[in-house]
Amino acid sequence: MSIGHTLLGLLEGGPRHGYDLKRAYDEHFGHGRPLHYGQVYATLSRLLKNGLIEESGVEQGGGPDRKRYAVTAEGVTDVDTWLGTPEKPELYMQSTLYTKVVIALMSERDAQDVLDTQRHAHLRAMRELTARKRGGDLADQLICDHALFHLEADLRWLELTAARIDELRNQVTS
Repeated sequence: MSIGHTLLGLLEGGPRHGYDLKRAYDEHFGHGRPLHYGQVYATLSRLLKNGLIEESGVEQGGGPDRKRYAVTAEGVTDVDTWLGTPEKPELYMQSTLYTKVVIALMSERDAQDVLDTQRHAHLRAMRELTARKRGGDLADQLICDHALFHLEADLRWLELTAARIDELRNQVTS
């Protein structure tokens, strides 16, 4: 995820200071991985340097002064471009798991154990995500669904590979 673009998008709703941006980011996108303040301010500094945001005032309070930031026209254009650019689909053409299965077969280890161990890990992760999804808001449910669909695809691959394990063994050991 592009933190810079996300902060720019949040700033389109109106000027904010770093603390507010961090809180909004964590609320909408953090889901177990909150943004560090250092990341927020380093990103704001870069966006300011690149002309995508500008300072829009300073609030004085009991602590240090709090700078407010606003998105510039260039920043809005940058967000438009980012939103209009599709993400590259993640193609797992040769995953680490496939490599482990082949190495197990080549070394005469039990590749079925590798597949079973991974299947158990996937099922455990799916149970955890399903429980999280039940207790979550809509955003959390959608994030969990995305992860669950990927895990389901992996499970289908595990089953297919298990069904073809003898054929694969013959190919890699001959």
